[in-house]
Amino acid sequence: MVVTATLVTLNNGQKMPVLGLGTYNLRGQNCIDAVKTAIDAGYRHIDTASLYQNEAEVGQAVREKIENGTIKREDIFITTKLWNTSHEPAQVREAFDASLTKLGLEYVDLYLMHSPVGATVDTNGATVLTEVDYVTTWNAMEKLLDTGRVRSLGVSNFNSEQLRRVIENGSIKPVTNQVECHVRLNQKKLIKYCKDREVVVTAYSPLVRPGTTFGLEESKAPKHAFEDERVIAIAERYGKTPAQVLLRYLVEIGTVPIPKSGNPERIRQNLDIFDFSLTPEEVHSLDSLNTGQRLVKFETAEAHPFYPFNAEF
Repeated sequence: MVVTATLVTLNNGQKMPVLGLGTYNLRGQNCIDAVKTAIDAGYRHIDTASLYQNEAEVGQAVREKIENGTIKREDIFITTKLWNTSHEPAQVREAFDASLTKLGLEYVDLYLMHSPVGATVDTNGATVLTEVDYVTTWNAMEKLLDTGRVRSLGVSNFNSEQLRRVIENGSIKPVTNQVECHVRLNQKKLIKYCKDREVVVTAYSPLVRPGTTFGLEESKAPKHAFEDERVIAIAERYGKTPAQVLLRYLVEIGTVPIPKSGNPERIRQNLDIFDFSLTPEEVHSLDSLNTGQRLVKFETAEAHPFYPFNAEF
């Protein structure tokens, strides 16, 4: 069965499917197979990044599905990202060109600045943080639109103040802010801030990474949301899995989740969330699972002036 995600219209008029396949940590043939499975299941939104070192595999899978007639290029929405070590304005075009070459596609639908924190690689191969202003990086990214090889621009891991600076100092408004967002970190303040500025929130790690305890001692960690009785009760009510309920929750609160999986059955299940809706009461019940705890903390950048996670939202 092929399932189709609904679409959200971005602030530049482009349309993005309201669920995508995340590909972080998918490598080699496993990545190729996962992307192909996703496309066959009906996914039309694939998220990758230079950091993930799998742009070539994502591109190969997409091209093969275009070549065999499963999809046309215009049917699928491809996102990739500028990594921190290419924040100098003079590096942006070269980094984008490298990503596009690896993908083997004529254009990407969305190009994101992966984080506001810049870095460089020193002569010993070590990554060293720099204080390149992300606004100047954004201004360099804006010039990519003139090439016709990227349709939309956005940011990732930006807090509200950083997003404000980009909007006020750029000529192009980001179409999305991709951030960690799940039932334990529901980002409702940031979602409202972004919505008020016509910026869509894309939710990475939307299923709270099964098995994680947020670095807490096992006895102190809350049970995984999959096991929470509120989630289970809703899942049973609709004949859905806990994962499907958690993804639907993120859609209901106004985000675009991009769950990662290499498991064919789970890939298909994760997309099958568009035939039911949660009631306001059910959404409110799931709101209470929010603890504000992060999975992704970028500890190595905590002292950086542009570290994004010290802000309230």
